[in-house]
Amino acid sequence: MDPKELPVIEHIEELRKRLIICAIFFVIALFAGFYFAEPIIKYIQYDAEPFIEYFQLDHESKEASQGVTLNAFKVTDPLTVYLEVTFFVALILTSPVILYQLWAFIAPGLYEKERKATLKYIPYAFILFIAGVLFGYFILFPNVMNFMMSLNERLGIQPTIGINEYFGFLFKLVIPFGLLFQLPVITLFLSRLGVLNPIWMVKFRKYSYFVLFVIAVLISPPDLISYILMSIPLFVLYEISIVIAKIGYRKYEKSEEQRLKAEKEEEQRQQVEAALAEQRRQMEQMNGQN
Repeated sequence: MDPKELPVIEHIEELRKRLIICAIFFVIALFAGFYFAEPIIKYIQYDAEPFIEYFQLDHESKEASQGVTLNAFKVTDPLTVYLEVTFFVALILTSPVILYQLWAFIAPGLYEKERKATLKYIPYAFILFIAGVLFGYFILFPNVMNFMMSLNERLGIQPTIGINEYFGFLFKLVIPFGLLFQLPVITLFLSRLGVLNPIWMVKFRKYSYFVLFVIAVLISPPDLISYILMSIPLFVLYEISIVIAKIGYRKYEKSEEQRLKAEKEEEQRQQVEAALAEQRRQMEQMNGQN
């Protein structure tokens, strides 16, 4: 049976199979996550020397500090953070499999050229997600923490940082940037399918910039420099997405022309065959009468 004509129940069964595969790989990745969680937590707490200036120098003793001092306000806080980091590592390791299974589920509804083209997007999506996470961690997170610590210092407040709150705040900053960095891949995918026209992106550019600026304001420290620092990468991503969408849409138009041409040729071939068959039938009738 043609995959495009599968009944609903078989689509559900196919989706179930894809989800089971993702779950199996995720469970396997959890073992790797358990292995890497502890060194990652220690690295973030002690070895991230270039990051948070406030913790690099004790302002009273003028001596180098030993890193970020994190406190557990609940007995279960260290375990909670350990499991969160494990889950995050496992999710990153499993993301290529999840993307492939998603592609495999929708691939039967695509043309052959579209299937081959969209399959190539999976590595780029993974790389861009990692790039977004690294940008959030190395650029965004230190600036936010420096601002918060300097504000505490100006107000004469001695911060007591909980490990659960610290890592929760970190995840809330870096994961959204990993998702935002998917914008070029998403626009390329949608434009390649003809769903997104780059003309719309150009036409509504100013509104898109406003939305991106609002996102930058929501995730940045409350000062103009931070707003600009966070907005520029988002604007650059949007402009790159427009260029990529134009490339993808041109390929879509070209493939549509080829498809329509092939369909027209097939229709003409069928008409010729039908005419020849009718002609043979008439000749057979005439021979039968003779």
